[in-house]
Amino acid sequence: MPDPVLGLIVPRKVEIPAEAYALYPSGVKFLLEAVGLESLTPAGYDSVIDRILPAAETLADQGAQAILLIGTSLTFYKGAAFNDSLAESLRRATGLPATTMSTAIVEGLRAVGGHRLAVATAYNKDVTDRLRGFLQDSGFEVEAAAGMGLERIGEAGKVTPQDLQSFVRGVFLAAPGADALLVSCGGFRTLELIAPLESEYGIPVISSMPHALWAGVRLLGLPGTAPGFGRLLSTS
Repeated sequence: MPDPVLGLIVPRKVEIPAEAYALYPSGVKFLLEAVGLESLTPAGYDSVIDRILPAAETLADQGAQAILLIGTSLTFYKGAAFNDSLAESLRRATGLPATTMSTAIVEGLRAVGGHRLAVATAYNKDVTDRLRGFLQDSGFEVEAAAGMGLERIGEAGKVTPQDLQSFVRGVFLAAPGADALLVSCGGFRTLELIAPLESEYGIPVISSMPHALWAGVRLLGLPGTAPGFGRLLSTS
């Protein structure tokens, strides 16, 4: 029996995210279609919104059995209602189960019982503030939120694990009442940091790419379990 197929709509043309194969080295096939996003800004997001549904339809034509829209800020920047309508549009356009990266982080935070959040992002202040609003509209309290100020696509992937850990530590220390930590940007390489951060801070960590992939494979009827990569992925 062939492996189930998850279609990934990604901001820019890249290879299948390395985290996909690290989490799920077998049992899932991944397809990819890019929309050509150039900047992590509202103007950048606006420029590619009309390319999302055609990308989903292309993936469906290629055999995808579920659709995951990668890009946290691309899906939260106009608020929770917009994100929900975007996911519904994907489902209507393809007839397939579909979700977004923003929906995935919400589901992940709820699954670990997070309510009062420390939020570390790649974004500028405007986009980080929009994430704060999205999370508040989704029922969370944001104790502290800060961004690295990155705007160019690809910059987040160049942040070293050491620099990311240092930045996240500062956000965590600004939120002494937090019961969960969110690291937001699909471009950050966070998979190997989740368990160490949870061990250091004693609270669950949810991060864009790993937990979006978790949500995506669950649309295929798989459990999404990947032991060794933090609380949620280890126990799903």
